[in-house]
Amino acid sequence: MTLRLRILFFAVLSFILSTALFAGPSSTSTTKAKTTGHVTESARAQKRLARLRHHRTARRHAAHSSAKAASARAATAKAANLKVATTRTASARHHRVRRHRYVERFTASSFASDITEGDVVEGEDPIVRQAAIDALGNMNGTVVAIDPTDGRILAMVNQKLALSEGAQPCSTIKVAVALAGLSEKVITREEEIRLGRRSQINLTEALAHSNNAYFEAVGRRLGFAKVSYYAHQFGLGELAGFNIPGEHLGAFPTRELDASLGGVGKMCSFGESISMTPLQLGALVSAVANGGTLFYLQHPASADDIINFQPKVKRQLSIGPLVPEIAYGMTGAVQYGTARSLRLNFSEEQILGKTGTCSKDGTRFGWFASYANTQYGHIVTVVFLEGGRPTYGPKAAEISGKFYRALYDHNFFAQRATTASGSAGEKPATGVQQ
Repeated sequence: MTLRLRILFFAVLSFILSTALFAGPSSTSTTKAKTTGHVTESARAQKRLARLRHHRTARRHAAHSSAKAASARAATAKAANLKVATTRTASARHHRVRRHRYVERFTASSFASDITEGDVVEGEDPIVRQAAIDALGNMNGTVVAIDPTDGRILAMVNQKLALSEGAQPCSTIKVAVALAGLSEKVITREEEIRLGRRSQINLTEALAHSNNAYFEAVGRRLGFAKVSYYAHQFGLGELAGFNIPGEHLGAFPTRELDASLGGVGKMCSFGESISMTPLQLGALVSAVANGGTLFYLQHPASADDIINFQPKVKRQLSIGPLVPEIAYGMTGAVQYGTARSLRLNFSEEQILGKTGTCSKDGTRFGWFASYANTQYGHIVTVVFLEGGRPTYGPKAAEISGKFYRALYDHNFFAQRATTASGSAGEKPATGVQQ
């Protein structure tokens, strides 16, 4: 090595040694004590760590506050949902209670084992009687069939019930109320009576669908005095038959039903406080069918009674011009209204009728009064049922349909037309007082 290189080497070595010996610790470095292993941070590092700890604490506090707020919101929502659910449950329970509160319970039976026991049948038409028995079946009720041209009872099945004290006429009273309203000119067939803000109805639809509100309004227009007058003219509250053993009067009240019970309106829509017999209803519908003659009904008890039969007129009613006005509604009841169940069994001839359904003291009543308007003549039928839930007006109409079907299948109307000449029904009617 040359002298120059040696001098340079020792100079560099001296510089390195002096730098290592006198240099102080770096501001960013850390010194580790060999004896304890403790690490000491610089002031800058300590400030940074403090800031980080502060930020983490603030974030924890914010997260905790947010969680508490969310928990409070969830609790509030849960309470609200619980309140709504409780309200809905209470409302549902309330509706359930209301739905069951008005369920009517019936104690009477709709069925009977022997409805013909004790009937006097020698003077009845055998075809008509058998048709009535078959149609009624085991239902607890009665069927009364009448020739409206002379008042002869052709058949009376279950005579004990037919001749009993009667029952509430239900909606069949509407036939009498309609005739009274038309007679007094408080209604017309076309006039629509307003029943509410958006409801109004005329006589035809009210009869077809048995609208109670309509006939309550008619009853209020008439007043009790007029309703009572026409009811007695039509035969309510008096015997309908002539010397028929066991027949009862029924009942018509002498004063208006209390207002708290519906007043005269309820009497005219449901027949409330009125008791009507099947024979009384049959006599009225016979007068409608023949144009205004109210006959005494007669029930022949033997073949001799049939041979010597003489019609007996109770009174003439001024309803001839009014019959076509109610005929639309009575036809509508069978075609599309409350009595349309009749058409399940019979639709070959025109049938005009009126149903009735109501109940009292655990017994339900089902009525249907009608007449067949055929080219061969008329026949009036009253079906009256007593019992429980299976008993109602449309069921009585269904039974009538079976009855008319049996008569039609036996050519009953055509045969009566061909044998009418010289029969008892052709003898002139006489006015009598019983």
